[in-house]
Amino acid sequence: MVQVSQVGYYPKQSKVAILETDPNDTETSEVILIKHDEFGKKNIKTIKPKKWGDFLRYNYYQIDFSEIKEEGMYTLSYRGNETSPFQISKKLYDRNVWQPILEYFLPVQMCHMRVNEKYRIWHNFCHLDDAQMAPVNLNHFDGYVQGPSTLTKYKPNEIVPNLNQGGWHDAGDDDLRVESQIGTVWNLALMLEEFNIESYDATSIDLDKKIVEIHQPDGKSDALRQMEHGLASILAGYRSMGRLYRGIITNDLKQYVLLGDFGGVTDNKWTTNPSAKDDDRWVFTEDNPDRELYVATGLAASYRVLKASNPKLVAECLETSKALYKTSFAKSKRAESKITVLVELALSTNDTSYINQITDLKEDVLKNFDNLGWKVGRIKHLIKDKSVLDKLNVEAQKFSLKTKNNSLADSPYGVPYTPNIWGAGWTLQEFGVKQYYFSKSWPEFANYEVYSKALNFILGVHPGNNTASFASGIGSNSLLVAYGMNRADWSYIPGGVTSGTALIRPNLPELKKWPYFWQQTEYVMGGGSTDFMFLVLAVQKHFGN
Repeated sequence: MVQVSQVGYYPKQSKVAILETDPNDTETSEVILIKHDEFGKKNIKTIKPKKWGDFLRYNYYQIDFSEIKEEGMYTLSYRGNETSPFQISKKLYDRNVWQPILEYFLPVQMCHMRVNEKYRIWHNFCHLDDAQMAPVNLNHFDGYVQGPSTLTKYKPNEIVPNLNQGGWHDAGDDDLRVESQIGTVWNLALMLEEFNIESYDATSIDLDKKIVEIHQPDGKSDALRQMEHGLASILAGYRSMGRLYRGIITNDLKQYVLLGDFGGVTDNKWTTNPSAKDDDRWVFTEDNPDRELYVATGLAASYRVLKASNPKLVAECLETSKALYKTSFAKSKRAESKITVLVELALSTNDTSYINQITDLKEDVLKNFDNLGWKVGRIKHLIKDKSVLDKLNVEAQKFSLKTKNNSLADSPYGVPYTPNIWGAGWTLQEFGVKQYYFSKSWPEFANYEVYSKALNFILGVHPGNNTASFASGIGSNSLLVAYGMNRADWSYIPGGVTSGTALIRPNLPELKKWPYFWQQTEYVMGGGSTDFMFLVLAVQKHFGN
């Protein structure tokens, strides 16, 4: 197998495809780079694969054609077998790469809405009967747990008002996990700050009438409108209950497994005398300070991004963020949770008290720079203590060298490959986002090629005989059968991004064309697609200019 980005490469990007061969095949052949144009095929370059070393159960070689910068359409050929076509172009990501997340995936996942696309209805009005308080002492079949108390004024099965708005269905389920909701909001906020996407408008979103029209612009920023939709669910829950919800999910296993149009899962009507037999979803609560700080983080970031367009909403975002910080900060035992929320609050308020608390936690940052350094790097300009900055710079240099060395040594793909239950795709996307922020904060130690290779892994440069892009509908060969709301149709949602190739122990990379393997082809909110979108924009910003 020759594994190549199914989208392609910028002219000034490194271009390294991977050759994966049977371990019994010890003699390699040359690889031919072919250019395709209106006159046909032309052999551009013959490349001798370079042996990388032992990895998984196959032989792995690298095929480097980085010196090719001429724009056009190409394939690679090995022993007469050609790859899918890919581009070399200065406009590589200008269309149909990050855009499907805003144009298709996020709109289709919107809950409590009717989602139309011209003559097609993706799903009708849904879950307008949200939500009843979950029964106490309950362990739900999808992992939600309600303890001996509802932690609110509401009794079990009593209707909690205002929850029939906002939010996105998570994956192929129709549940709303609070961390998935705020994770999506936070990602959108960070992208709006970092990249020029505020003007992007391809969708009409009427939050009052609860109607979405895909591919019908309404003169408003899609990303901002999606943020408002996510915040509507999170803040409504806090307003009604005085605390966050843990999640909102169907109460019955038969409902849970229903696929297709979410509009048919419930009758969308509240009942006069609610009981556990109704088709309304349940809302779960919990006492979890780390999750509350995570939500506070996303709310603080939202304040900065929506301040100009929706001042009333952002005032509530910041007020709620500070309230969650006040009730949960001291309870948390995790330095990562504390530093994450302090960074966003510091950036949103310029309040020195938050900055001082970060410097008080400097030993935690220095000990765990791999996970926390990129976060604190975002507020370097606010830290006045030169000794702290000097120590951060020392750790940054160490981290940069370690990342580059480990990425080269861990796998032939130039990224750390350690899949667990799911494929490694989402983890590598998150790794790439961290590398972007690290490189921005410490350009002298930047790892641009590392996060570029992380994206190429998602786009097809990954182990196994299925070289499809993990991002559905993105690239010349992508996963067109995925674990989403329409999996029963063996179909997909453009812009949905899966975790991809799993590792069957001990060393078999597997990516099946089968819609029910959530370990390989599931869509998720809170990072799956939005981390991918961020990473595409990051690579575009650096290599596309």
